[in-house]
Amino acid sequence: MSGAKSPDCKSQASGSLPPCPVIRTPRLTLRPHALSDAEAITASLCDFGVARMLLRVPQPYHLGDAREWLETEANAGTAWNAAITEKDDAHIGVVSIEKLRNGWHLGYWLNRQAWGRGIMSEAAWALVAAFFRQRPDSTVLSGVFADNTASLKVQAKLGFAISGIADVYVPARSATVNRIETRLTRDAFAPATE
Repeated sequence: MSGAKSPDCKSQASGSLPPCPVIRTPRLTLRPHALSDAEAITASLCDFGVARMLLRVPQPYHLGDAREWLETEANAGTAWNAAITEKDDAHIGVVSIEKLRNGWHLGYWLNRQAWGRGIMSEAAWALVAAFFRQRPDSTVLSGVFADNTASLKVQAKLGFAISGIADVYVPARSATVNRIETRLTRDAFAPATE
């Protein structure tokens, strides 16, 4: 696996990150997004089974939504929004670490066809490992909806601990749901084979 470059003092102080690294794992490549990913993102996020588990994704989701995100947010300096791809470079999901008001947050989703193969555990581990090489003293926050046991298992494998429960509004569901809040420190980060 190739990781991120050594820490940059300016990015450490400003809350920004260097550009999203290209990371290779045994099965995957995590890479910065390209505008050509818009159709694959739209196809994945039009699937209610995917969108219903995401905090900020509207339904219906349109190609214009994907293009706008790619043009404004995908490669912002306060986030690593990595495209998850397999050998053919087809976009199958996203794993991200972004700076929000209360700290660094891990988020992720996969196309339904990629579910159940351990892909997200592999991708999330790789991105979090690269992040902790940049910012070893940081804590990574995340969370999962209470009905998303698969995502909670991914986080447990990484070493995340439950830190609380919150009620959040989910646009895709047009409803408020329980969200299990989680957190991860470098010391708790579970080892994995690279």
